[in-house]
Amino acid sequence: MSFWGQMYFMDPASPIQSEMFLFHDHGMVLLLGISTFVSYVGVKFLLNSLTARTVLEAQTLETIWTILPAGLLIWLALPSLRLLYLVDEQTGHGLILKATGHQWYWSYEIPLCDEASFDSYMIPENDLAEGDYRLLEVDNRAVVPFGMETTVIATSADVLHAWALPAMGIKMDAVPGRLNTMSMFVEKPGVYYGQCSEICGANHSFMPIVVEAVGLEDFCSLEF
Repeated sequence: MSFWGQMYFMDPASPIQSEMFLFHDHGMVLLLGISTFVSYVGVKFLLNSLTARTVLEAQTLETIWTILPAGLLIWLALPSLRLLYLVDEQTGHGLILKATGHQWYWSYEIPLCDEASFDSYMIPENDLAEGDYRLLEVDNRAVVPFGMETTVIATSADVLHAWALPAMGIKMDAVPGRLNTMSMFVEKPGVYYGQCSEICGANHSFMPIVVEAVGLEDFCSLEF
C-alpha cells in the first residue's frame, strides 16, 4: 500500500501492474526527451540574434516536424495497445470473486466455495486495533489464493461504484444491472488495500476494499 509522503508507486503485486510500471517508464522517457529538446530549442532561439525575414517556406523542415511526432506517437501507441489487450484478457478459469457495491459497503460472493457470501464494512475509527489503518480496515476481508488466476466480477446494487485495487492494477466500474470482469493474478501473499473510485454519495470515502492473499492450502481450509 502507499504511505504518507511516498513519492513513488506502491510495489506491484501482479504481472499487469508490473507491465503498467514499465509502460509508465516508457512514456516518461518520451516526455523527458521532448521536454529536453524543446527547452534546448527555446534557449537557442532566445540567445540567437539572427533573423530570416525573407524565408517564406521550409518544406524539408515541415516534413521532418510532421513525420517525427507521428513516429513518436506510434512508439508510444504500440506498447499502450499491448497493455490494453493484456488488461482485457480473460482466462476463463480459476477462482471467481464477485464484488457488489452498496451505499456504502461492499458485499462479496465466491461461487466455488459453497456459494459463500459476506458483507464488508469499514471499521469505525473508534474500533480500530493498534496498527490498523484508518479508513482502510474492514470487518470481513475478501480472501483469495496467490499464485492462482482470479476472475473479479463487479456490479452494483444501487448507484455507480468502482472496485479499485492499485497494487493489482485493477480499476473496474460497478454498474447497476451490468457485470464487468477483470482477471487478477496475485503473485505474493499479503494484504492489499483499495477504495471505491467512483463518487457514489455522502459516504463514498468510507467503503474501502481489502483483499488478503493466502496460500492455496490455507484458502481451502477457510470457513466462509
